[in-house]
Order: sequence, then C-alpha cells, then structure tokens
Amino acid sequence: MKETVIRKKITAPAVREMKRARMRIVALTCADFVTSRLLDEAGVDVILVGDSLGTTLLGYESTVSVTMREMLHHLKAVTRARPKALVVADMPFGSYHQSIAQAVRNAVRMAREGGADAVKLEGGFAQAEKIRAIVETGIPVMAHLGLLPQSVLREGGYRVQGRTAAQVRDLRRDLRAVERAGAFACVLEYVRASMARKLTAQTSIPTIGIGSGLHCDGQVLVTSDLLGLQAWLTPKAARKYADLGSIMSGAFKQFARDVREGDFPGKEESFE
Repeated sequence: MKETVIRKKITAPAVREMKRARMRIVALTCADFVTSRLLDEAGVDVILVGDSLGTTLLGYESTVSVTMREMLHHLKAVTRARPKALVVADMPFGSYHQSIAQAVRNAVRMAREGGADAVKLEGGFAQAEKIRAIVETGIPVMAHLGLLPQSVLREGGYRVQGRTAAQVRDLRRDLRAVERAGAFACVLEYVRASMARKLTAQTSIPTIGIGSGLHCDGQVLVTSDLLGLQAWLTPKAARKYADLGSIMSGAFKQFARDVREGDFPGKEESFE
C-alpha cells in the first residue's frame, strides 16, 4: 500500500536553505482558490500572488493600475486553500513608494488580512530601508530586480536588463543592498542570462529567474502563460505547457451549439 507523504509548510528560511542544498525552486503565479489547490497538489514551492493579475485577469494595460484592495481580494482567495507552499504577495504600485511607514503598514495588511507568508516589492538600493523595516516587523521580503513592471511608465517599455556597463553596476549594487537589508530571495526578471548567472553566484540568497536563463536558483512563470490561456500573448520567457485557451474556446462553442440545436440539456442533465 502506497504511503501518503505529508508535506510540510514551506517557509521563507526553508526557501533560502534550498540554495545551499542546491535544490531548484519552483514558483508559479496564482490569484484564485482552485488554482492554489492545484499548484499545491503539484508540489510547487512558492505561490506568487503577483500583480500580473492586473493584466491576466482584470484587463489592465499594465500592473500599475492594480490596487491594494484588488491584491487583498485575490490573496485571500489563494490563502483560503491553506497551501503548504510559501505564499508571497506582490505589493502593488503606490503601496510602498511614499514612505517606510506606508510600506510597513501595507505589508502588515498583506500578512494579517490576506494571510501572506511573505511580500515582494520591486527595486534595489532605493528600497533597501523599506525592506529592512518590513523584515524587522517579522514579515519576510522577496526582492525583485532587473525589469521592473511597475516602472514601465518611467522606462517606456519592457527591456532586457544587464546589457550595459551601467546596468551591470546597478544590478550588483542593488542585489548587495537587498541582501544586506534582509531579503530572503530575489526575483531576477529579464536579466541577460550570463549576468544572471554571475549575480546568482555572488549572492547568498536564492535568485528566482523569469526570462533570465537557466542558472538562477529557481524559476517562476505566470501561470496563464504556462497554460496557454491567452493565445494573443506569448512572452519569449514563457514555455506553453498546455493550450487550455483553445480547449476552453472549443468547449464554449460546443455548448452554444448544443443549446441552439436542442441537444442540451438531455435526460442525463434533467430532473423528472
């Protein structure tokens, strides 16, 4: 008889320890209860309630429009599944930019109201004091360097980072700053692969890559990209493991056809 393996709750220190143990970290985004359960059953290490839900679920043009209320709404849905995976919540644009006090206050809301195990915020040296203050309250922080989606208005688009000498210098400075501030891990988004490899070797905290090559300590993808839910959007950094968009579209068309032709409901779906 096959033994049931009881999975232990994954914590921020456990994720950090995975780097020392040379265990690759698996992370995926999530914004609802059902997907949270499925990801956890699949053994995902980190569930990221990312502000990418603004573009994948809410129809915004960028993540800049996502609010704290919207993030908390989706975060609560994810944590109601009580996943053993570490649940990391993105702090949305404007929720930590004004002051250290604002950053701490909203991080506490993510943990207390939303049930997050950790929070993630974008930026390096400029955000180091906020990271330190949040960590000192007892909330683990995941940093985010490279391409910063919340800065798309300033940058004027999404561009690969680590290509110029200035970018390389800033990435090294920023990674040192967030590590010293107490971040337990760091997402590297769209960083040149060879540069991401060097940064990973130079830091004691795990790097989790998205579009940053094979040699980060872990990888994260937006789940809707992995599932092929948006045929009109296929980022280079994503690999489509399924084509659920086409399957869903086909099912919707078949249902509409059955209703119009009088084939649904049948006896099996009806009550006498």
